[in-house]
Parts: sequence; C-alpha cells; structure tokens
Amino acid sequence: MTTPPRRTGRGLAWLLAAALAVPLAAQAQSATPKGSAAHISAATQKVNGGFIASNARTTNDWPTHGLDYAETRHSRLDQINTGNVKDLGLVWSYNLESKRGVESTPLVVDGIMYVTASWSVVHAIDVRTGQRIWTYDPQVPREAGFKGCCDVVNRGVALYEGKVYVAAYDGRLVALDAATGQRLWEKDTIIDRRFSYTITGAPRVVKGKVIIGNGGAEYGVRGYVTAYDAKTGEQKWRWFTVPGDPSKPFEDESMAKAAKTWDPAGKWWEAGGGGTAWDAMAFDPELNLLYIGTGNGSPWAHKKRSPAGGDNLYLASIVALNPDTGKYVWHYQETPGDNWDFTSTQPMILADLVLDGKKRKVVMHAPKNGFFFIIDRTNGRFISAKNFVDVNWATGYDKSGRPIETEIARKGDRPREVIPSAYGARNWHSMSYNPKTGLVYMPVQGVPISLVDNKDWSFNGVRPGEPHSNMGWNLAMFANVEPPTSKPFGRLLAWDPVKQQAKWAVEHVSPWNGGTLTTAGNLVFQGTADGRFIAYNATSGEKLWETPTGTGVIAAPTTYMVDGKQYVSIAVGWGGVYGLASRATDRQGPGTVYTFAVGGKAPAPAFVAYQMSKLVEGVKYNPQHVPEGTALYVSNCVFCHGVPGVDRGGNIPNLGYMDAAFIENLDKFVFKGPAVARGMPDFTGKLSADDVEKIKAFIQGTADAIRPKK
Repeated sequence: MTTPPRRTGRGLAWLLAAALAVPLAAQAQSATPKGSAAHISAATQKVNGGFIASNARTTNDWPTHGLDYAETRHSRLDQINTGNVKDLGLVWSYNLESKRGVESTPLVVDGIMYVTASWSVVHAIDVRTGQRIWTYDPQVPREAGFKGCCDVVNRGVALYEGKVYVAAYDGRLVALDAATGQRLWEKDTIIDRRFSYTITGAPRVVKGKVIIGNGGAEYGVRGYVTAYDAKTGEQKWRWFTVPGDPSKPFEDESMAKAAKTWDPAGKWWEAGGGGTAWDAMAFDPELNLLYIGTGNGSPWAHKKRSPAGGDNLYLASIVALNPDTGKYVWHYQETPGDNWDFTSTQPMILADLVLDGKKRKVVMHAPKNGFFFIIDRTNGRFISAKNFVDVNWATGYDKSGRPIETEIARKGDRPREVIPSAYGARNWHSMSYNPKTGLVYMPVQGVPISLVDNKDWSFNGVRPGEPHSNMGWNLAMFANVEPPTSKPFGRLLAWDPVKQQAKWAVEHVSPWNGGTLTTAGNLVFQGTADGRFIAYNATSGEKLWETPTGTGVIAAPTTYMVDGKQYVSIAVGWGGVYGLASRATDRQGPGTVYTFAVGGKAPAPAFVAYQMSKLVEGVKYNPQHVPEGTALYVSNCVFCHGVPGVDRGGNIPNLGYMDAAFIENLDKFVFKGPAVARGMPDFTGKLSADDVEKIKAFIQGTADAIRPKK
C-alpha cells in the first residue's frame, strides 16, 4: 500500500497556482488588445528561422519577402478559391502618401502589416482596421534621387525577433522596433561614398544575420553582399561579386579565381566592374546555402571593360554562399561576358522537381536574358534552359550550360536590336510556383531598344548622346540611334519547368506588369500596368475576377489569415524605370494598399485624371540647336522624362506636354529648382545656360515635328 504524499499549505498553494496558470495566461493574452504595442511585440518576437519554416507548412502569415525561404510565393490557404473569388470585395484601402513607384511586398504577422513606399518610408498597418500604427521615414536626401537608375523605390522590409529592417535608398540599413517604429540601430552599407551606390531591394534575415546587396552598376560601382548581426548591426561578413584592383591583394580565393576571367587592359576596377546584387536571394536551411543573383557589367559594353573578352565572373550569375561565413561555395553564370545588361537579379525559386524520373533539388530562374533555367542547387550544375520569349542573341544553351550566341550578339560597331532588351524579358517583378499545378507564373515583357557601342567611351567622361551619362551612367553604348522594329508587349505566362514549355499565357496591354501570387485555392493573382488587379484560374488561365486599382500596379500581392479569415493585399503605385516616363492608365493617385476579402464592401479611394496639356507650342528656339539639344537631352533627361510628345509621361511628366511658360523658363527648374525637393537633380555645374537653350530647342522642335498637320 502506497502512502499518499503529505500536502502542506505551501504545496496546496503551488497546485492552485499551477491550475490557474493556463487560464490566467489565456485571459491575459486575450485581454491584450490586438494591434497594441504589447500584442505587436509578442507577435513579432516569435518571428525567426523556426517560425518561417513552420509557417511555410500553413502560410497563415507572410513573414518574409517571398513568403518562405524558397521564395515560392505559394500560399497554402484555400478559403478564397475558384468558387468564391468572384465575391472578393475591398475591406479597406490605405494611403501610402507617395507619388513615385511602389514595389513593396507587404509582410503580415498576426494581422500586423509592414509595407514600404517610395523613398524607403515604412508603414505599419493594423489589418483588422486598416489604420496606421506608425510610420518611419529614413529621411533619404531628395537630391540623391538621381543616384539610382530606376526610380526611388523599395521592395519591402525584413522582420525578425521583434525588429523591422529597412534598407534605405541612400544605402543605410536601419533596424526598427516592430511595435513602435523607433530606430534601434543604423549602419552605412556603402563602401565608398564617392560612388553612386543605392539600395532598392528587401533585406532577408538568415540565421540571425540581415543580408543586403546594393545597386549602382550603371554608375560604375563594384558589387557586393553584406551580412549584419540582426541584434546589434555588427558586420559579420561581406562577399564581393567581382574582383577589385589586381595590384592589391584579393579578398579571397573566389576573387582570385574571378580575376582570371577579366582582361586587366580594360582596367575594369576603375568603373567598378558591376555585378551588383540588388534583388534576388533565397535560402536552403537543409543545405545551409544562401543563393544570390548578381547583376550586369559596368560598363555594359564587354569590350570596354575587358577588351580581350573573358567570362567576367561573377557577373550575371547565381552564386551560392555559406550564410555563416559568406564564403563562396559555387556559381553558375547564366550570361558569360555580359554585353547587354542581362542581370541575374530577377527573383529565383527553390523547388524539388522530378526530372527524368529522379527528384532533384533545383533553382528555377528566369532572368533578363529570356531563358528559363533549371540548376541543381546542391552543386550549381546546369540541368536545362529554354527561352520563354523570342530571343535573338542566342539560339540556346549547350550541354555544358553555355549559351550558343548568334552573330548579332556582340557586333557593337553598328546599331542592332538585341532581343530581349536591357529592360529584360523579365525584371524584378516576382514570379510564383504552385506545386499542385506544377507551374511557375511569371510576368514577362518586351521593351524594344537598339544599341551601338560608343568607341570613344571613357569612365565618367563627357559623352553627349549616351543615355544619362551626365548623370553618372557608364554604359559605353548609345541607345536607339536607329529605331527598334519589334513591338512592346506584356504577358502573364504559366510555365511548366519540367517540360520547359508554356502551359498558358495572358496578353496585357503594356509591359511592366506586377508580380504574381498563387494559392491552394487554384488561383493566380496579378496587378497590371493598366490599373487592374486580377485573379486567374491557375490551371487554365481563365480570368475569374478583377477590380480597378486607379493606377498601374508593379508590386506583388500577398495573402494571409487574420482571426480565421483570409485576406489578399497589394501595394499599388506606378513607377520603376519603365514607369518613370511611360504609363498605360489615364488616372493617377497616391501609393495605396488595397486589402480584399470575400464579402468586402468598402468604397474605393478617389483617383484623378492625369493632367496633360496639349503639345507645347510657341517657345522660341534656334532650329540649328536641335541636334546638339538632342544629344544633351539624351545624356541628361530621357530615361526620366521620355521623348517629348512621343511618350505620355509616367510618374514624372513628359516635357512635351508642359505649359510653354515652363519650357521658356527651363533654367529656373534645372538649376536649384523647386523639383529638387521631390528628387529632380540639380544641374548646376552639369549644364550651362547655353546647354539649356539647346535642350529647349529639342523639346519644342520635337513637339513641332510630331504635331498633326492642319
């Protein structure tokens, strides 16, 4: 017979406390208001590597840029599906108070959303109410806007253990308190402030390290990726994407290896070499490999940076790094000796595919160059590549994974239209992969450009007629000396990566459409350049639902559960390099977050019509100044303002449709003018008064030339 233990008063008190602990804790948790600082802190403190991995099995939240470490952008939620998507309605809209491009993927954890607007401004929003919790403006100097090629955009934040990380346009990495928006630490990621480095990409957090790359290859910089301690901001490692000056010791063996593929006669290090890793990343926890995509050469013209040729590692490559140390593991170069701005920075997806009867761990990638790649992610070995758009620079890839180039590819001594162009068959707009359908859904496009090498190029030299060369661009090429002949297009493409062929496609009215989201509800969501947000049947491509967004969409949507209900959100705001000067809508508005659910009834926000005057008329000019004015306009203005009267303007006005008084007084705007506060460059010291008169002649002369004859 067992004697029962003696119970003391203290023991009874302990048992009573233990019995009450669970319900009291539950009561305390339920008593914490959702959206309060305490709730936000508790919800975001749990976001770490384990949380991201476990969430990938349910996808109730959207805690990292591509939803999961594999960057699939595939949600397992199916509450919204092909049967009820027609009943989606607006729940709320939120004004991001921005007028430039919005490229952010919103992150959402337990109903708290973090999204960025132009100029790297962070917004925390309560999904339950659509109300602002806090905003953080990193105060990027507006006069620094010209230092980036492609609008003052930001693709989103990272979230980790109660902190929000934003990489500001001017190169700072900032850690914020997720509950309050208070700045906790800040680090300057730029290695040399004499050069035009920027950041537009979203950071990722891997194993307690915040990973970020930089942009700026057009300006003449050297690419690199840096890891910072997520708690303290201490730099943990940095890996350069291209070698530096060979007269100095190389940073590691990978740089010494790369240097053998460059010709020192070109002194590539003076123009940086390029290779900036400005967007794509993914992580495989099992293999402990971080994958990054690298950018184009600097300058674009291969013969100018490396006269004897060579592959120029690690340009236009997928590179695997050890995330603990930053050490190079392997690479696959998609475009050896890049000569066309064919970056490999477009988003990649990790997947396990059955190929020839065998399951393979792969990277799926569709970069600018027009080919869809399947790469073994364990070792970087080439498996296959197939063009997903028309391509004229190569006929395919050989068994070793090298492109079979055509005659047109490198003949830069005469104008030729390379297809795809530098805008890319794909750009940064994200793709998604649905393992149920086995399809990848990607926005693809064609934006025609013709190119010819500038034989007289020198780094940072005065080069009228070379695009934005007076703004610091170093292409060593002229654009559209002869007009291209192909037609622009935009398309949503469903691609079978196993068969390497298209399953279905939807034609859009314009290039530069938004990224995609696919769900277990057999849906694909995408926003379009012409101002619509659309849901398609993921199997067939049938359009099932659409709603107007007021202005063009370039970002990608997200979906998540809050209190048992599935929502879909998208950040809208026209822009990016194509959207600076061109558009496909007649309405405009501030950057806006739209959130939808089945049965939503909220009214849409008001957008206004673009204000466009008639073609400018009556500005006096000397016709003999038009040729020189043309070259000056191209080297200072064209990628922002477009061709006067030919383009309609994007998020920046077309000067051919400005009031004559503006053009007559152009000097008052280009020299310390009022638009500097909104991001326009100050051309003081870059242009003379005579130069401005010649630019005025080009603007008015072009308007006169295209004006319909009465």
